[in-house]
Amino acid sequence: MSDKTPFETDMLTLTRFVMEKGRRVKGATGELTQLLNSMLTAIKAISSAVRKAGLAHMFGIAGTVNVTGDEVKKLDVLSNSLVINMLQSSYSTCVLVTEENKEAILTPKDKRGKYVVCFDPLDGSSNIDCLAPIGTIFAIYKKETDEEPSEKDALQPGRNIVAAGYALYGSATLVALSTGQGVDCFMLDPALGEFILVDRDVKIKKKGKVYSLNEGYAKYFDPAMTEYLQKKKFPE
Repeated sequence: MSDKTPFETDMLTLTRFVMEKGRRVKGATGELTQLLNSMLTAIKAISSAVRKAGLAHMFGIAGTVNVTGDEVKKLDVLSNSLVINMLQSSYSTCVLVTEENKEAILTPKDKRGKYVVCFDPLDGSSNIDCLAPIGTIFAIYKKETDEEPSEKDALQPGRNIVAAGYALYGSATLVALSTGQGVDCFMLDPALGEFILVDRDVKIKKKGKVYSLNEGYAKYFDPAMTEYLQKKKFPE
């Protein structure tokens, strides 16, 4: 009989992946690992909520608008609370910045850590009612000063990001994550409740035939950007 089975016995889960990455960093305290694992827990909970939204009457608007002027959906509110609570309970954050709140959120002193997290708990939530894919976006920075945490701690350049990623909720739930050494993709196995590595070191081709952006406000684009897009759409 063959020894092969349809099941992987040494699968690389995202939790294991993050732990292994952390162990390779000299002087690592495990705080970033705690933070990422807490974010993953929030993502799993949001994934479950998205799948059950219709049955749980979570479609529709909550009656408010967020800081960018978008109508807040019921799932926005739930997702925002899930991410905030999970991140603060990781004991690794000091400042949270979310699209759903006008002001930065300071983690209570007894739960504070050294990381700043900026996130959109449910991007594309206007697509919820028609079951189009939606996602969670996040970026993590390290607090640079010993001063009391404030909104200023989030005002750092992109090159200071220590980890970033997104979750995409569709026919399956996918997480793309980078800690500075490439991008890896993981798919949620609903039976295991774990994210499993499916694509390692993902790269964008230097040149392709597709461009993707939101042109809803194209009339407000900088002239140079408009000219660039025209050349891409109608190459000579």
